[in-house]
Amino acid sequence: MGAPTSSVFSEISLQHIENTAIYDIVIKYHIVGYFRYVDDILIVYNKTTTNIHDVFNIFNNLMPTLKFTIEEEIDIAKENDNLSFDIYRKPTTTYTIIPNDSCHPQ
Repeated sequence: MGAPTSSVFSEISLQHIENTAIYDIVIKYHIVGYFRYVDDILIVYNKTTTNIHDVFNIFNNLMPTLKFTIEEEIDIAKENDNLSFDIYRKPTTTYTIIPNDSCHPQ
């Protein structure tokens, strides 16, 4: 943490784990979609074919120094083949923007 190369080494480590162990887990547990952006992972799965808590435990046993957390979906309505949801805004949101003609850099 704190070194300029930390993010590079973290990315290399995560890509290595994804290309070796996580790829096999995705196939074995019939995960529909695995998406990662930096340190956030979204897993799309079918509750009838995948026990996400088993997958979560396996992920946490991949490396002793790497710990995953889980947040299950809330406030997402599923109707037929469509998803309905609202965009989350933090309670501190002020909806203030910098005017386009200000002296701030583009």
